[in-house]
Amino acid sequence: MNNNWQNLISIDPDIRFGKPIITGTRICVSDILSWLSTGMSFEQIIEDFPELNKEHILATLIFSA
Repeated sequence: MNNNWQNLISIDPDIRFGKPIITGTRICVSDILSWLSTGMSFEQIIEDFPELNKEHILATLIFSA
């Protein structure tokens, strides 16, 4: 997974003002980090945003580190 995050996160100046996003979505890395910081579990995030999966959330954490 350590190298796979590069395939899951992208930066496009035309999407969300160039913030890092989950590739193929408009969901920002910062959105996911915010949800985690408020106590949402991986399962709750995936339930609310079914386009995400566990690997996306883990890639967010690796990217932010």
